[in-house]
Amino acid sequence: MPRVMVSDRIVTVFGGSGFVGRHVIRCLAEQGLRVRNAVRRPDLAGHLQPLGSVGQIHSVQANIRDARSIRNAVEGADAVVNLVGILHESGRQTFDAVHVQGARRIAEAASAAGASQFVQISAIGADANSASAYARSKASGEEAVRAAFASAVIMRPSVVFGPEDSFFNRFAGMARISPFLPLIGGGGTRFQPVFAGDVGRAVAKAVAGEVAPGVYELGGPEVRTFRQLMEYVLQVTGRKRALLSIPFGVANMQAKVLQVLPNPMLTTDQVAALRTDNVVSDVAQASGRTLEGLGIRPAALETIVPSYLYSYRKAGQFTDMHAS
Repeated sequence: MPRVMVSDRIVTVFGGSGFVGRHVIRCLAEQGLRVRNAVRRPDLAGHLQPLGSVGQIHSVQANIRDARSIRNAVEGADAVVNLVGILHESGRQTFDAVHVQGARRIAEAASAAGASQFVQISAIGADANSASAYARSKASGEEAVRAAFASAVIMRPSVVFGPEDSFFNRFAGMARISPFLPLIGGGGTRFQPVFAGDVGRAVAKAVAGEVAPGVYELGGPEVRTFRQLMEYVLQVTGRKRALLSIPFGVANMQAKVLQVLPNPMLTTDQVAALRTDNVVSDVAQASGRTLEGLGIRPAALETIVPSYLYSYRKAGQFTDMHAS
């Protein structure tokens, strides 16, 4: 990255080693901030070092179930960002433990440490009355954060895309070996995919104090149905696969079997979540609490996704996509 003037301002980022975290840390480093990456395994976070100048990014050990390690991680921090989240439960990693209790501990520690900004990454669809336990836990986590840090900025992204994402890469990989791609509930659920880099820029603005407290919904420039997204995956990867419509009831029965696996491709909770559209609300649009409202022009799928899904083509980047 270009050399920048590094300030004395410290930002602690929880979960910065993940997919979205890398983009957030890069954007923070570009602002010249000192980044303290709080993770369970600092020894596995070396890939973040090239995102900043020498010594600008430092990883420390922290566990969101351990209040003491959290306090140590936020000590002296001017701002705190919480990116920690899970898509399915496993053992002690439950939605309540991660999205609610973990978020509460981090926000309380940030407040006690005198941090000036707190940014919580939630998700579009967070709703205390949702049929999805994931969505309910995200809503409870937001409530816990606001109770501990009243001026917190909460950001709810739609499906996030970018290199190493868990959405487009998963279905592109499936299309490589499967004769069909599933359309749960017929594929009519609407999404508004947002680029991870744009989420990072939004977080950086909040850390800089340029964003008013409250809830923001982050979506890309286009709304597409699940069917349209699967068609796009096949188009980009040059694969011809059937699109198989699976009723919600059937998908739920299949998920009951799949969710016992260590890394399930589908859970009953995810099936429940797919019954609701995952797009920026009219309220957020009207109040300007969106990427555009923050002065960020969101990147389109076409400008990013082909740059990493080419590896799923039969001949990789050498595939002639115009051949008949």
